Amino acid sequence: MTSASELLDTIELDTAPNPTHAVIWMHGLGADGNDFAPIVPHLSWPGAPAIRFVFPHAQVRPVTINGGMPMRAWYDIFQMAAGVREDSAGIHASARQIEALIARENARGIPAANIVLAGFSQGCAMTLHTGLRHPETLAGLIALSGYLPLADTLAAERSPANQTTPIFMAHGTQDPIVIPARAETARRILDSLGYQIEWRTYPMPHSVCPQEIADIAVFLKTVMSAQ
Repeated sequence: MTSASELLDTIELDTAPNPTHAVIWMHGLGADGNDFAPIVPHLSWPGAPAIRFVFPHAQVRPVTINGGMPMRAWYDIFQMAAGVREDSAGIHASARQIEALIARENARGIPAANIVLAGFSQGCAMTLHTGLRHPETLAGLIALSGYLPLADTLAAERSPANQTTPIFMAHGTQDPIVIPARAETARRILDSLGYQIEWRTYPMPHSVCPQEIADIAVFLKTVMSAQ
C-alpha cells in the first residue's frame, strides 16, 4: 500500500489543451478510476473551459463487509448502516491523498476555486468529507449515491472557506446498497449546517443514469461559469 504522502495513481482526461479547471472524481468501493471516465464526453457544453478530469485509483485494502477481501477502497466498511463504527483512520488517510491531488492541480496552475470534487458511493463520502474541510474555497462538490461519513465531527472540523460552495447531491430511489434514507439523513445534516444543496433523485438503483449525467453537466457549467 502507498503511504498517504504519496500521490495516488490516476487517469487524466483533458477536454482541451492547457486546462484552467479540474474535476477530481472518486470511484466507489471495489471499482477504480476507469469507472466514470467514459462519461467525460457527456460533461461538456458550448463555450466550456478546458477541464482536466482526474480519476484516482484508491488503495487496495481488506474490506470487512466483504469478508476481508482486498479491493480498492477509500476506507474499510464494517457494516452498511448508519450509526455504526466507522474507519476514521482510513477516511482521514484517504482525505490526505485527495488533498495531495488538489495540491498537484494548484501546482499545475489550477486554483482551488476552479476545482470540483466529485464522487460516487464511497467516493461520494470522501468528496463530502474532504471538500467541506478543505481550507480553500472549491468550485463545487458532486455527491452521488452516497452518505456523509464522520458526521458527528463535521460541525467542529468544517472549513468556513466552503460554507457556501454549491453541492450537487443525487440518489437513486431504488438504491439497495446505500438506502435513500442514509442520503436523506446526510442532506438534513448539511441543511442544518447551512450548506447550499441541489438535491435530485432518480428512479434507479445504485448507479447513474443519463438524466443524472445531463444534470451534472448543467451543474458543472453553472459553477465553472461563476468563476
